[in-house]
Amino acid sequence: MNGETLYSIGDLARRTGLTVKTIRFYSDRGIVEPTDRNPAGFRLYNIDAAARLDLVRTLRDLGLDLSTIRKVLDRELSLPEVAAAHADALEVQIRALRLRRAVLTSVAKRGSSPEEMDLMHKLAKLSEDERRHLIDDFLGATLGGGHDASAFAAIGRSLTPELPDNPQPEQVEAWVELAELSQDSDFRAHMRRMADDEAAEQARSSVGGPSRDLVATVRDHAAQALAADVDPTAPEADQTVAALTAHYANVVGAPDDAELRGRLVARLETASDPRRERYLELLAVINGWPAPESLSPVLSWTVQALRARAPH
Repeated sequence: MNGETLYSIGDLARRTGLTVKTIRFYSDRGIVEPTDRNPAGFRLYNIDAAARLDLVRTLRDLGLDLSTIRKVLDRELSLPEVAAAHADALEVQIRALRLRRAVLTSVAKRGSSPEEMDLMHKLAKLSEDERRHLIDDFLGATLGGGHDASAFAAIGRSLTPELPDNPQPEQVEAWVELAELSQDSDFRAHMRRMADDEAAEQARSSVGGPSRDLVATVRDHAAQALAADVDPTAPEADQTVAALTAHYANVVGAPDDAELRGRLVARLETASDPRRERYLELLAVINGWPAPESLSPVLSWTVQALRARAPH
């Protein structure tokens, strides 16, 4: 053929490093067709076939299927387009493998049962959209439904976990625990009560604009007394309690009496549920935030101080 050098399938195998069986397989499927045949009927290939086989091997090593490879070789698809699509697919696989590694690391660390491992894996492999839907459902059930959207939008954002693409094992473990917690019907009802109480107080507030979060207000009033190791039942705590209840009475537009103090105690006992604090701790781990300050000591101190001054 015009003096063109042709190679037998054995010669081609030696030049490319592929087996005769593999080259015959590609040839039978029309991916690398023979240029001619010798008098005995054996296939012969030109130098272009060797280059084509080198590209096929490279693309196969990258994970492309034969159908896609054939379209690239026949120029039905451009190689850059295929490479970009395949890179995107590999990125999804890499993220899934990272999550799987993190789940297995957490299982090994926790000594999880097969049932716990199965649940962890199912929760960890949720897509970003599925994770957001799960959390949106939780926040909608606890913060939505009649509440002022603008007043609670910032709260919702502050309670939203964002699992990174390459999470550490402790982030995956925290995500799984938070996801389980968010589906707890009793915890949802608890958070809903807190949101309803907060919304009711915002509506009754006698101060201009939204009032400060109650827990933050309690911390501001009681932290100093707690740090000074003041006994909540001692007279030295009277001034702190009086300042707090006066502030609360002003916020809700009600007299500072036994009824108001009883309402305040109920609010603080609801806020002191350890599951709420645990949610915030897990949220910080997932989002890479600093560990939140524990407010349990402040809330406990304040409840004791209020109860010690309740009429008998």
